Amino acid sequence: MKRSTYVLLMALLCSSYFVGQTHQIKGKVVDEKNEVIPFANILLLRASDTTFVQGTSADDNGLFLLRGVQTGLYLLQASYVGRGSKPLALDISEDIALGALIIPVQHNELDEVVVTAQRPKLQKLADRLVFSVENTVVSQGTSWDILKNTPGVIVNQDELLIRGENATVYLNDRKIQLSGQEVQDLLQGLSGTNIKSVEVIANPPARYDAEGGPILNIVTSKNIVPGYKGSVNGAYTQAVFPKYNIGTSHYYKTEKLNLFANYNINPKKELQKTDKGINFQEDNGQVFSIWDTEYNRTNRSQSQNVNFILDYDFDDHNSLNFTSNLIFNLDQEQQTRLNNAINNGQNQLDSTFTTLNNTDMDNTNLAFDLSYVHKLKKPGASIAVNGHYTYYNGESFQDLNSNYFAANGDFLRSFGFNSDSQQDIEIFTGQVDYSTPIGNASLETGAKVSSINSDSRVDFFNFAGSSNTVDASLSDRFNYTENVFAAYFSIVKNWEKWSVKLGLRGELTDADGTSLTLNQTNTQDFFEPFPSLYLLYSPSDKHSFSFDYGRNVDRPKYNDLNPFRFFFNENDFEEGNPRLFPSFSHNFNLNYTLNSEYFFDVYYRDNGRNIADLVFQDNDNQTLVELKQNVLESKSYGLDFTISKAISPSWFLYAYTSFFHEEETFLAVQSNNQEFTNEVNGVYGYLANYLTLSKDGTFTGELALTYISQFLFGSYVSDEQLNLTLGLRKSLFNNRMVVSLAAEDILEQYVPTYTSKYLNQDNFYRRRPETQFIRFGFTYNFGNFRLEDNQRAIDKNERDRLNKEE
Repeated sequence: MKRSTYVLLMALLCSSYFVGQTHQIKGKVVDEKNEVIPFANILLLRASDTTFVQGTSADDNGLFLLRGVQTGLYLLQASYVGRGSKPLALDISEDIALGALIIPVQHNELDEVVVTAQRPKLQKLADRLVFSVENTVVSQGTSWDILKNTPGVIVNQDELLIRGENATVYLNDRKIQLSGQEVQDLLQGLSGTNIKSVEVIANPPARYDAEGGPILNIVTSKNIVPGYKGSVNGAYTQAVFPKYNIGTSHYYKTEKLNLFANYNINPKKELQKTDKGINFQEDNGQVFSIWDTEYNRTNRSQSQNVNFILDYDFDDHNSLNFTSNLIFNLDQEQQTRLNNAINNGQNQLDSTFTTLNNTDMDNTNLAFDLSYVHKLKKPGASIAVNGHYTYYNGESFQDLNSNYFAANGDFLRSFGFNSDSQQDIEIFTGQVDYSTPIGNASLETGAKVSSINSDSRVDFFNFAGSSNTVDASLSDRFNYTENVFAAYFSIVKNWEKWSVKLGLRGELTDADGTSLTLNQTNTQDFFEPFPSLYLLYSPSDKHSFSFDYGRNVDRPKYNDLNPFRFFFNENDFEEGNPRLFPSFSHNFNLNYTLNSEYFFDVYYRDNGRNIADLVFQDNDNQTLVELKQNVLESKSYGLDFTISKAISPSWFLYAYTSFFHEEETFLAVQSNNQEFTNEVNGVYGYLANYLTLSKDGTFTGELALTYISQFLFGSYVSDEQLNLTLGLRKSLFNNRMVVSLAAEDILEQYVPTYTSKYLNQDNFYRRRPETQFIRFGFTYNFGNFRLEDNQRAIDKNERDRLNKEE
């Protein structure tokens, strides 16, 4: 690596918050008879919108102390076992010693600001959009439901997209390092009542890795009360096949120690039907062979997830976090039955073939994460050190057999083979971060080192018959190593009606991918800067304007680089591309917000030589191959409009509309490498109604409608799709138990067709997973269940690239 010419020096002025003097509040909690109430919960709420600011608990003498309270207007309330004091309004400008907060002896409903469901709230900050859902109708679902209903988020086939890009999910600013399906399974088991807000970060600032795209950060309510709580949750889903999931979580908190343990199991049997059509053409465009294929794939899996988290506060200045995570999905079975009819150019049956493809898979993912935080003597200054290790192992065995028949049904020939593949990945990372106030600004800087080693192999054997596309020479060994050295610097400043945040991140990459069979090595050795800028202007409480810019990188995933082939049948396969290289994007956004209810967002994104999924038909050999390829150029732009408004105390409306344009120019490798531009103009619409159906707020419902006109997917363009969903939720036993009922894709119109028709290419496919279902869910809380979640995940950007593309 040419390290002699690289220097990681970055300096930028950046912006942020005003650091003012803080105060403390102390007092006592008693009942109407002036008897002490020990261990009562103390809540400090912002007076303007009753959002949670901080909390604590009284000691065994009923005394409490809140430190670090900023100057402002607040509401203070004490609660104990379903009983609450009246909210006390406080104008904090100095230290305050209260008399006593009185909690009535008789049963008394907590004041409305705590118990009654509030309306969700949207807040535009300089670098993100904050969707506050605590104590709202939206929070009565699962964490996955909240993400699906978050403004600016587009849901497509259970993928979460922001402006057409896959979003990365974080929990308390720590990345959830699981595959897409595992993330969904985990969040469906995490109750939304523990969620304070969701942050939509379309352009992540400098402290985040330059790779990863937009971020959805789930912020949970703070852990404020010592004690133990636990929960059991589960769901039964009736689709084509019935399926269920169940999990349990346990929390324990003392003054210094926090422990969390979680276990989830998600057995599944799923059916996915796929229809494919290919029109093979002569050079003059005349169709000479028409292939119609039906795939019926049955997947059986039993994913299990174990998490353990330990937080320990040595004192007010030093804390430690240890996290371990084990995900294993063993004995997966995937059986695909394929029926193919081949017609001639006059659409007369020429021949048929059938394929049975059985694949067994095992996946294991083990991670350890250790963090240490030291708060310096200077108020607001801290230094954090983190170390991380991940080990991933994936194995699969494929048995494929095809039989060919003439039009009259006579047997012609057979072909089959076995393939055995394995991948081992190890990731080591180390990171240090430092932050400090500088006058009325805030400075943050840090550095990170990551080292990745991936060893893959695939072997083909037990051939029966012959084929032009499959042979033993496809066996290969592929080794990939990557080292990334990064540093960042950012500063934030607020004054009067303005807020500015500037950041710069630099990353030095040294990577090698070697195919031992091909005797070919591809090297990436480069340094790149990643600047970011955020500007917010708020002339009044009702109006705000913002602009942001960021540069990002998209590195190829490990499996995309492997030159291996995975076969659906001998004429239809996926192939890796070791010649992929990183692509760089520029993102621009201009936003206007009116009264925190109406949001207008204009965006433009230059994706550069984006890595895209492209599918090409070889008309000579009559094959269809799917591969990753760097396009020649890619861009998208659009206008988003959001309404987030309470129509009445029991009806909250959320509507999101996006008008967008997407285009990609790539080399059509099966059309004499001609340049072709694939583009669409599309509309995405989402309308959600959240209803409180009972006076006490324990019975809620939602009705949502999603519409997509069309969108771009590599070399394909989808047609329109429509999804109507209905959900009902009921809280029982003083919120100790929550039951829910949901129906998805009621109209069965959420299955689009993807078409690729240009030059000498003419093919389509239509996947039909189990999008239509009815689900019954429950959560039962025990112990001191009013404790809030302190669950965390692991912030390691590199690990998502080990996930295999479906």
